[in-house]
Amino acid sequence: MAQTFERAVGEPGGSAPSVRDRLVPPMPGSRLWGWLGPLIVAVFGGILRFDRLGTPNAVVFDETYYAKDAFSTITHGVERQFVDGADALMLGGNTQIFKTCAPAEQCGAFVAHPPLGKWMIGIGEWLFGLTPFGWRFMAALVGTASLFILARVARRLTRSTLLGCLAGFLLALDALHFVLSRTALLDVFLMFWVLAGFACLVVDRDRGRERLVDWYQSSAVTAPWPRLGLRPWRLAAGLCLGAALATKWTGAFFILAFTIMALLWDAGARRAIGLPRPYRTAWRLDWPLGVAWTVAVPVVTWVASYAGWFATDKGWGRNWEQATSNGWAFFVFDSLRSWMGYQDQVLGFHEGLTVHHDYQSWPWQWPLLLRPVSFHYQTPTGGCGADMCSSAVLATGTPVIWLGALGALLALIVWYFSTRDWRAGAVLGAYLAGWLPWFYFAMADHRTMFLFYALPMVPFMILAIVLAAGLIIGPVGASARRRVTGTSVVGAFALLALVNFWWLSPVLTATTISYQDWLWRMIPRSWI
Repeated sequence: MAQTFERAVGEPGGSAPSVRDRLVPPMPGSRLWGWLGPLIVAVFGGILRFDRLGTPNAVVFDETYYAKDAFSTITHGVERQFVDGADALMLGGNTQIFKTCAPAEQCGAFVAHPPLGKWMIGIGEWLFGLTPFGWRFMAALVGTASLFILARVARRLTRSTLLGCLAGFLLALDALHFVLSRTALLDVFLMFWVLAGFACLVVDRDRGRERLVDWYQSSAVTAPWPRLGLRPWRLAAGLCLGAALATKWTGAFFILAFTIMALLWDAGARRAIGLPRPYRTAWRLDWPLGVAWTVAVPVVTWVASYAGWFATDKGWGRNWEQATSNGWAFFVFDSLRSWMGYQDQVLGFHEGLTVHHDYQSWPWQWPLLLRPVSFHYQTPTGGCGADMCSSAVLATGTPVIWLGALGALLALIVWYFSTRDWRAGAVLGAYLAGWLPWFYFAMADHRTMFLFYALPMVPFMILAIVLAAGLIIGPVGASARRRVTGTSVVGAFALLALVNFWWLSPVLTATTISYQDWLWRMIPRSWI
């Protein structure tokens, strides 16, 4: 006999608009501005990121690995070893940067991260050549796209186009996001896919609740418990999270956190419309497919990102000759065995990475920006109107935004435990998924780590600020005085963020300034 749900008395036929408003609050009225506003913010941030993108004309920090690995990936399908002096050859326009090996020699390069981020960097090199602009192009494009996505997801969370645009605007002004959007490192791609996965899950949450409300309003007095269908947005989230894992292994933390979060949302939606035993029902009807979308799909995506490694015998640890000599079945088995051995080596590398670096930092230092990373520093001769000049790229956050985010996150903790607001819980959970695991590696392995590892946390810091801004401004029904005062406070904060970013911009973009002007911006002195 089918399990049934008895509708509450007083709601015959499902006519309960209050239930719809409670489960799926209406979006802001203007769909045009809902798209146009975030697009304008993204264009603003894109102009900042693409302006002088080829400056400095140098191989910046870990671009020395990723720019070459990306070019090898699009050229050979896998990462290859490169010759000494390859950086100078690239900057001189020479693309012959890889070692030439005899058939019996191993020329595959051991790399510690999956290949998707390098494929993405390589697209820019394919379009614009092996130049600083070429290898930074996709980072700038993805960084710009993330502004649009964040503005849209913040709009959906707050049901406010203004607050959504504020989120995109603040992310455009964050110095760490800005610098990594102009540098060929993997972290901006990891951040993008994590944010995109989160955005898809938020849309899926609304779509699932809409289906439940439709069922609630149209079903008979007793009806079988509803299923929520195939849920394409959750599948899209799984693909995005798989892309995050295929960029950097730390994407796994977000997969775990977001899967738990989405499953709790499923049960919460059933409880919100009054279904009995919501967790048991969600376990039976929602979670099998939900886990497949957010766990199995990411794993398949991660493995698929190694297609170039499987398709050629040139990669690190690729035992092609032995595999092909024993027939197709042995080829498949040996290929997977070789790949799993490779992944074991990667895990060992990360666990053993304890070499001291002058700009390393610990995760408890990140929220206060105590130790950023110098990506580039030169002392040009002339061009600044002083005896000593500086040209620098410093990977640091915008202090006004980061300190404001710290206060907002503390406010969200209070808000969540006092009201159980799902938005506060989601933002806090995503932030902690990007931060807490690093404490384990810091204490257990003493692993070398850097401030820019915090980049995937930055969009959720901005969302915390925006949610706090919504509390400061007040609801639509608040008094005009409250809303004007709150809007003024939030506007002043946004203006301070703009001024702070403008002040830092010379040391983010390798602009030639006097040494004294550079030194004034090194606050605190631990930035040097």
